[in-house]
Amino acid sequence: MTGELVEIAQAAVAYGIKQGADAAETFVSTGRELSVEVRHGVLETMKQAEDRGIGVRVLRGRQVGFAFDTELGKREVEETVRRAIAASKHTHADDYQSLPRPGEPYPVLDLYDAAIDLTPVEEKVSLALRMEEAALGFDGRVKIIESSTYQEGAGEVAIANSHGIAASYRGAVCGLFISLAAEKDGLSETGYALRFGRRYKELAPEELGREAAARAVKLLGAQAAKTGAVPVVFDPYVAVDIVGLLGPALTAEAVQRGRSLFAGKIGEAVASKGVTLIDDGTMAAGVAASPFDGEGVPSGRTVLVKEGVLEGYLYNTYTAAKEGKTSTGNAVRTSFKTTPSVGTTNFFLEPGLQSPQDLIKEVANGLYVLEVMGMHTANPISGDFSVGAKGIWIENGVLTRPVRGIVIAGNMIELLKRVDAVASDLRFFGTRGAATLRVLELTVGGH
Repeated sequence: MTGELVEIAQAAVAYGIKQGADAAETFVSTGRELSVEVRHGVLETMKQAEDRGIGVRVLRGRQVGFAFDTELGKREVEETVRRAIAASKHTHADDYQSLPRPGEPYPVLDLYDAAIDLTPVEEKVSLALRMEEAALGFDGRVKIIESSTYQEGAGEVAIANSHGIAASYRGAVCGLFISLAAEKDGLSETGYALRFGRRYKELAPEELGREAAARAVKLLGAQAAKTGAVPVVFDPYVAVDIVGLLGPALTAEAVQRGRSLFAGKIGEAVASKGVTLIDDGTMAAGVAASPFDGEGVPSGRTVLVKEGVLEGYLYNTYTAAKEGKTSTGNAVRTSFKTTPSVGTTNFFLEPGLQSPQDLIKEVANGLYVLEVMGMHTANPISGDFSVGAKGIWIENGVLTRPVRGIVIAGNMIELLKRVDAVASDLRFFGTRGAATLRVLELTVGGH
């Protein structure tokens, strides 16, 4: 099918030039999704969806036009091209608008596991049931399963432009997610776990069910903590929320718009030496891996912060042109219905060598954070944040009592500079990855 999509893309490009465009690009994709959700032993919902379409971007001089359609027939494709050209006549000229030219060879990545397509749906329902059963069997206080879900997505992508780019690939992703609640003395705590990846056989439903249950049970009976400045250890699920805030701020688009706390800091120390942040679109196991980005530029591995020092930003063709640089292969498209923007692929905090247990053992008095609320509200420009949190108090290197109703406040740059240890337990949650993370000192607000 990918060969057919490339032919459609190339034909649309040729038609665009014939109709008067100075340059043209077409992005064609087909995809399907499956989601099954069970609750207390019963299949509750099953959703299946398919999507296909073409997005056409044309340049007339430096004026850009874009149009898309959900049909791939010759007549519909040509009409989409004409609409894109018509749209270009109503846009302002922008000297930085251009399309990329062929460059380095594309990385060879194995992104498709046939088992995702070939496994019967009944077995996929069974995965969700097994995950739920493991959670309920972990502890009698686990009473409510809010969601036990299996999800998958598969598709093909092709891109072509008038400079000679023509490429395609096929990929698939699958995963499990569970959310639940444990109860004790009329009070409840929630727990969750998830795993998404490229290989069907690597899904571990029982492990995830027990993990979610353990997270909820650990917090039962939580009480308030005293206010103070103490060492804080972040669980990978929470550390990845921090990483997720940093990714958008490291795009050239955010910097150029004056909306990044990293603006103007290249070559400066923005974190401790233990912090290295990497974006890697060539990591085949990552759910955001691809041989090329949303413009046909080869995907790459970009070290953004190396041992605490800011090395650079992420670029697509447009933002790179503004600074006389080259694209890092980070043009992202959510679908054929959108034009490329700049974003992360598989974005992660490089792990260290210590075990998470060792990080905890070295804390005399501090907090292990299992959950935060409102991390997305952190100021993207100043980096200031104040979030609610739950966790377990650490005393003499041992996890002791659960705490809740606390607030963690600070500044993201200051937090990064106070990171004094990163553990070896790197985990990816979707497109972002992090390990257990320890910060030398943060203000914890309690009573």
